[in-house]
Amino acid sequence: QVQLVESGGGLVQAGGSLRLSCAASGRTFSSYAMGWFRQAPGKEREFVAAISWSGGSTYYADSVKGRFTISRDNAKNTVYLQMNSLKPEDTAVYYCAADPGYLGTVVAGWGSWGQGTQVTVSS
Repeated sequence: QVQLVESGGGLVQAGGSLRLSCAASGRTFSSYAMGWFRQAPGKEREFVAAISWSGGSTYYADSVKGRFTISRDNAKNTVYLQMNSLKPEDTAVYYCAADPGYLGTVVAGWGSWGQGTQVTVSS
């Protein structure tokens, strides 16, 4: 497993942007698929975006497609989530996930999780 630490959350007005980062420990980061999920109060954790180990394939939830971009820098052991045109409904705790063999939308499929970072979008 890898250890994951998210950063970059905060308070932003609707229409604004934030970039989340997830730093991973371990020398095998480049062999892991990476994902971002989010959980709003009273709701289940939901898929946001995922990226393959090479960065060659990316996937997005319909709700963020065209606004969010996932990317990774394997030299820095870091995955990013650039969030533009933020909406109040994007308010949630955002979690980074990693797995060596799973690249999908199901929470239970991912083996490693970070502690989360809060994103709050005001209207």
